[in-house]
Amino acid sequence: MLKLVLPKGSLERATLELFEAADLTVNRSSSVEYKATIDDPRIGEVRILRPQEIPRYVAEGLFDLGITGRDWVEETAADVVSLGEMRYSKATTRPIRMVVAVPQDSPVERVEDLPQGVRVSTEYPETTRRYFEKKGITADIRLSYGATEAKVPDIVDCIVEITETGRALRAAGLKVIDEILQSYTELVANPAAYADPEKRHAMEQIKVLLDGVLEARGKVLVKLNVAKEHLDAVIELLPSMKSPTVNELFGQRGYAVETVVAKSEINTLIPALKDAGATDILELPLSKIVH
Repeated sequence: MLKLVLPKGSLERATLELFEAADLTVNRSSSVEYKATIDDPRIGEVRILRPQEIPRYVAEGLFDLGITGRDWVEETAADVVSLGEMRYSKATTRPIRMVVAVPQDSPVERVEDLPQGVRVSTEYPETTRRYFEKKGITADIRLSYGATEAKVPDIVDCIVEITETGRALRAAGLKVIDEILQSYTELVANPAAYADPEKRHAMEQIKVLLDGVLEARGKVLVKLNVAKEHLDAVIELLPSMKSPTVNELFGQRGYAVETVVAKSEINTLIPALKDAGATDILELPLSKIVH
């Protein structure tokens, strides 16, 4: 059975919602409890810890499987196996970006314009150190415990910070001059556990469920009936993951058609289908899509 560790903090709610939608509901006695259970034969233990710590704990074998960000895998240089990106986060499905930022009114436009000995505040000191070393810039790197954007220009010259939408940086009067990396949430495994065929199979099955939920988000199933003479016009309107499923109705009374479409398109698609001759149009929610 797998030992699983999930992220506490900004990713916590989105992660728990994802697991619930995947029929892997995380049960705990209270919202501040660090120990939890999942009623699934493949999962024996669940902990909820800070994502900064998860890569190292998984690498050390304290847990078989964990969810964290690529930013923390890079920061800790943890030896873990990535089972792939999980395209979800606290605000959007876009990756977070680790960036170098300076005040808006600074004459600095490129990292190469920063002086030797530049003062940098960041929650990612190791990643920042490697980055400035690669650029050939000596940096005075200062560990930040939060509110990093508030420390320029009085305390430091620039910051290395993560941003998902960029709004907080702009609100703080900062501009981005370089991007260090992009980070999605990832499912990571301990190398020894991943080498175990039984554990690896369990990990892959869990990922199928999680991926199925993420694939279904923002999509709906559309089902409709259409007479033979209108079939080609209706099919031409339908976007599809592969191709629509078309079945002849009993008594040769037309065709039943179904396909998966983006929810964002449905407000224009349904009226267009009706205009093209479709009838009995149904829009159905999707829980999972597994390819």
